[in-house]
Amino acid sequence: MKQIEVSIMGQSYRLGCPDGGEERLREAVSQVDREMCAIRDSGKLKARERIAVLAALNLAYILAERPAAPTAAPASPSDLASEASPLGPLPSPAYVDQLVARIDQVLGQDGHLI
Repeated sequence: MKQIEVSIMGQSYRLGCPDGGEERLREAVSQVDREMCAIRDSGKLKARERIAVLAALNLAYILAERPAAPTAAPASPSDLASEASPLGPLPSPAYVDQLVARIDQVLGQDGHLI
């Protein structure tokens, strides 16, 4: 297994990666970095842990909402070209606010994830 160094929100991480999977892992890191930076830049959250949880929820929600890929045939190039991003549209600010409120409620008064 190969190890690669990546950066998410300006912090370096060393990740294990199966041989041949470097490009796919780097794209996943790029998506996580974009999502976390967008949340941070919105100015509503400062704690890295809360930003990470919200980003994970956003990405999981987007993935869950995607239709299942057809098993009979791969997507045509014209289908792929019409997609705005690999994960689809980002959630609305109102939806993000609702997620933040839910995270605050779950985390309670202590503000700790664990």
